[in-house]
Amino acid sequence: METMDFNLLTALDVLLAEASVTGASRKLGLSPSAMSRTLARLRAATGDPLLVRAGRHLVPTPYAAEIHDRVHELTRDVRSILHPSCRELDLATLDRTFTIRANEGFVQFFASPLVKAVMDVAPRARLRFAPKPDKDVQPLREGRIDLEIGVRSESAPEIRSRLLFRDEFIGVARVGHPIFSGGPINVERYIACRHVITSRRGAFRGPVDDVLEAMGHRRIVSVVVPGFPDALRIVNSSDLITHVPQSGLGRHIIDPAETKRLRTFPLPIRTPEIAVCMMWHPRLDADPAHQWLRETVHKSCRTLLGN
Repeated sequence: METMDFNLLTALDVLLAEASVTGASRKLGLSPSAMSRTLARLRAATGDPLLVRAGRHLVPTPYAAEIHDRVHELTRDVRSILHPSCRELDLATLDRTFTIRANEGFVQFFASPLVKAVMDVAPRARLRFAPKPDKDVQPLREGRIDLEIGVRSESAPEIRSRLLFRDEFIGVARVGHPIFSGGPINVERYIACRHVITSRRGAFRGPVDDVLEAMGHRRIVSVVVPGFPDALRIVNSSDLITHVPQSGLGRHIIDPAETKRLRTFPLPIRTPEIAVCMMWHPRLDADPAHQWLRETVHKSCRTLLGN
């Protein structure tokens, strides 16, 4: 393939607009002699004089007049392709669907304010919240989702991420549960209770069990449910206890009246901090619409949590 110098396209656009070697050289920051050499290269490349002298001025040839508008449009298109950040984003006319993959708790708590923040400025944009059955990053890589919400996976180093908020687990039991009587809630009293835990994969152990095992303890997990609302409903009407993210207790309760029947307590063990992030593929890094979406998600989360 013959090598092409696309700088010549920019030079041709300016030369045809200025109809002057001196004027074009001034606009491009070149010397008049360098601009004259560029015009010579353009004449050789096109096989046309392009600009010819008429008295003290230069005038375009018929071919130059014919391609003037096309050259300007091509130059503008090439510039927008090679410099996407220069594209202006018109949110009022943005017609695009964004797919966000997140768990049930995030959607229940954050979806409503996020939708409002999007619709207020981009009424033609659409949000699709997809379920999050696992932590597989392949949908991000394949472009099937635009944004993933959750704990960052170290198995995909190319995936970009930004912290939304930090969280930690707290215990939950019904008001009047025996765990609240008989002194401080220590590890022995905690593991003596029966537990209901949340797992999308149906696993009977999680981060709390890993910590307990390292301490030489083991708890009894009687029930596994897919989401926190299910766990809290069971806890509300039984002697089972559970744990939920601290910032998320209110978000997972469907009936506000249930709050009065549930009581939280600090876990008697130290569990790893939960860093909730938004993640995306680097192909979308410089996309103006996606940049706006990321900023909107981040702001919505921080505002709702009071950070």
